[in-house]
Amino acid sequence: MCVPLAAVVLAAGFAVAPLKKVVPHRATKPLRETPAYRWSRLIQHHSWAAVSIGVVILVVMAIPVFSLRLGFSDEGNFSEESSTRKAYDLLAEGFGPGFNGPFLAVTKLPNGAAPEQLAEIGAALSKAPGVAFVSPGVPNSPTDPTAALWQIIPKTAPQDEATTELVGRLRDVVLPPVEATTGLDVFIAGAVPVGVDFSSYLGSRLPWFFTAVLALSFLLLMAVFRSLLVPLKAVVMNLLSIGAAYGLVVALFQWGWLGDLTGIEPAPIEPFVPMMLFAIVFGLSMDYEVFLLSRVREEWVRTGDSRESVADGLAATAKVITAAAAIMVFVFGSFLLENDRIPKLMGLGLASAVLLDASIVRMLLVPATMELLGDRNWWLPRWIDRLLPTINVEGDAEEVNEELELELLGEDPDLVH
Repeated sequence: MCVPLAAVVLAAGFAVAPLKKVVPHRATKPLRETPAYRWSRLIQHHSWAAVSIGVVILVVMAIPVFSLRLGFSDEGNFSEESSTRKAYDLLAEGFGPGFNGPFLAVTKLPNGAAPEQLAEIGAALSKAPGVAFVSPGVPNSPTDPTAALWQIIPKTAPQDEATTELVGRLRDVVLPPVEATTGLDVFIAGAVPVGVDFSSYLGSRLPWFFTAVLALSFLLLMAVFRSLLVPLKAVVMNLLSIGAAYGLVVALFQWGWLGDLTGIEPAPIEPFVPMMLFAIVFGLSMDYEVFLLSRVREEWVRTGDSRESVADGLAATAKVITAAAAIMVFVFGSFLLENDRIPKLMGLGLASAVLLDASIVRMLLVPATMELLGDRNWWLPRWIDRLLPTINVEGDAEEVNEELELELLGEDPDLVH
C-alpha cells in the first residue's frame, strides 16, 4: 500500500512542477511607471510646499492637546436610554450634581473621640468654597472609637474641573490649619479623589515614558540606518501624527465636538489612554518607517542617488503601506460601533493616528523632507558610527541589488529565481 501511494505522490510532483512555468502571470509595471513613483516625484518637486501643508495640518489638529484634562468618565456618560443614566440624572436633579461623587474625610483618633475636635473639622470642611454639604463626624465605635469620618458633597459634578480643584483645595488650604489646632491628621478619600490622584500620578509619569520610548527608538533607528537625521526626522514626524490624533480625541471626547452625531458626552480623557495610544501608535508608525526607509536606503546604497532612491523606495512600498494602514483603520474604526466610551475613544485615536501617519507623514512629509536634506539624510559622524553595533535588516547586498534591479524593470524576483 505504501509503495503505490509513494509512487502517486512522486508522479504528482513531476506533473505539477511544470505547471509553475505555464500559469499566466499578470505583468507588473516597472516601478517608475507607477502612480506612487509619479506622486513622489511631484512632492519632491514641490518639497517646501508639501512640508508646509503637512506640518500645518498636523499642528492645527494637535492644538487641542494643550487643553487635555485627565480624569475618569462615569455613569453620566452612559446612553440617555439606559437605566443607569436615568438614575444618575435623577440623583443629580434631586440632590445636586455632587451627590453622584461624594468625598470622604477620615481621621485617626489616638486618644478617643473628642466632640469639639470633630465639630471643628466638620465646620472647616463645610465652610470651604465648593462644598454643598458635610455630614457630622461619625466615630467608628460609640464606646472606644479609633477613627472618624465625614461625608462631603461637592456643589459640582464628579467630572467637573471645579470638583478636581476642590480636592486639592481641601488638602492644601482648608485642612492644614485645622489639623494644626486639633492635632489630628485628616485625609480625603472617595472615588473622585482616588481618580484625581491616579490621573495626577500617571500624568506626571507621561513625560518620562515618552522620553524613554523616543530615545530608544532614536538609538535603534540610528544603528539600523547609520544616520543622524533620519531617526531624528522619524521621531519628530511620529510625534506630529500622534499629537494630531490626541488633538482629535480631545476635541471629540473632552470638548464634545460633533456630540449630536456621535452620541459622545464630553468628559475628561481617561489617564491610561494617552500612554496606551502612544505605545501602540508609535510601534505601528515605526513599523511603517522602517519598512519605507529600508527600501530607500537600499536604493541609495546601490545607486548613490538620494533623489531617485526616495522615489523608488516610496513606489516600491506604497501599496503595502496603504493596504496595511487600510486594514488597521477599518479594524480600529470598528471600535466606534461600541456603546462604551473607552473602546470608542481608543478606536478613534488609533484609527486617526494610523490614517494620518500613512497619508500625510509617509506620502507627503517623508519624500518632501528627504528631498530637502539630500545626501545629508545619511550623514553620521565617524566616531558615532564606530560606537554603534551593526544591525542589518536588508540581507545580503548582492542579492538585494539584484532584486532591486528586477523590480525596477517590473519583473518579480521570486519568479525569476
